[in-house]
Amino acid sequence: MHPNAVLDACADLVREALAFAHPADAVAARFFRAHRGLGPRERATLTDTLYAVLRRKLQYEHFAPSGSGPRERRLAILGFGGPRDFLFSALTPQEKEWVQRCEAVAPADLLDRHRHNLPEWLAQPLHAQLGEQFWPLADSLLGQAPLDLRVNQLGAKRSEVQQELQAAAIVAAPTPHSPWGLRVQGKPALNRVDAFTRGAVEVQDEGSQLLALLLDARRGEMVTDFCAGAGGKTLAIGAGMRNTGRLYAFDTSAHRLEALKPRLGRSGLSNVHPVAIGHERDERIKRLAGKMDRVLVDAPCSGTGTLRRHPDLKWRQNQAAVDGLAAIQLAVLQSAARLLKPGGRLVYATCSLLTQENEDIAAAFSAAQPGFMALPVAAELARLKVGGADTLCAGEEGRFLRLWPHRHGTDGFFAAVWERQG
Repeated sequence: MHPNAVLDACADLVREALAFAHPADAVAARFFRAHRGLGPRERATLTDTLYAVLRRKLQYEHFAPSGSGPRERRLAILGFGGPRDFLFSALTPQEKEWVQRCEAVAPADLLDRHRHNLPEWLAQPLHAQLGEQFWPLADSLLGQAPLDLRVNQLGAKRSEVQQELQAAAIVAAPTPHSPWGLRVQGKPALNRVDAFTRGAVEVQDEGSQLLALLLDARRGEMVTDFCAGAGGKTLAIGAGMRNTGRLYAFDTSAHRLEALKPRLGRSGLSNVHPVAIGHERDERIKRLAGKMDRVLVDAPCSGTGTLRRHPDLKWRQNQAAVDGLAAIQLAVLQSAARLLKPGGRLVYATCSLLTQENEDIAAAFSAAQPGFMALPVAAELARLKVGGADTLCAGEEGRFLRLWPHRHGTDGFFAAVWERQG
């Protein structure tokens, strides 16, 4: 495909995504369906360009007025995801000179907002929360997330799967904390790999794997994944239960649960029961009150811990949306807690970086529910033989799981754990 045509397509995709009417991955998928002549290389270039623009939107918008031509073309040039010589063959002499001037600007000469590329509603609380660690976090959020796999415990061993991937020219190393994880180099086409198609591995961030591990679901128990989504943690929990007991996957989106079905088929699990519910007080939940041994609440959240994967989230949300989510999170957690029997374990988790969605919700729940005893996560992870458990936790005595992209290489995750008293 001619370089000019590729750059024009990049600009068109950027224009559609910056309307922020839909998630960026959905916009890209729709764009590719409408332009079926694009090959794999062109689609990769367009995707990388779009995500670079979303990650560095404030910086690129700062540079853009000094250039010429349509705004989306200037943004696409700055974020272009293909080879530099390929890009330059599509540029005018004036555009080449402009790009070189932009690239010569030292980061230290930029305003803070043009360096961290975060909206003020997010930058301010993170800066207050992290202090000098704010900048390492901000820098990490401008990069790409690693590709982690979870090895299916039912019929596979991590070392053997690692060797199998190596034979397929895929380099993978054990994750530093999860006993189930492999971190893959590059972006291989996993859907063509036998280990993936037969269900020996699933794509799952190491942090997400640790949430499933922390639930500590055991053989023969009654367990609920209260906000299951597409079921990544559900599958990990079911494998940990060795395909015994009964595992409910609740979600208010039947569409998301549909996405679980092919993954469930590959996994070999028969103890998982997906259930679409209307809301957190659904009658089907009430019928199970007091019967669960374990409940995981991976609550709806801002998703700020996943900005390396979904950089559009920081532009599609605002403080009012976070305020609304906090109210939902507490309501969902309190409803899910009713499912537990005495001695049962409750895990509240988010993929948010914000205290408002994490520690504040845990404190509000503990204050309202004296019958639930908080458990220190660091001690629980150590008991589960997770290496470096103390380094993964925050709060007094390691009260909470707190994973950060710049510290742990995972998505940003939070978790708190309680046990229901008799």
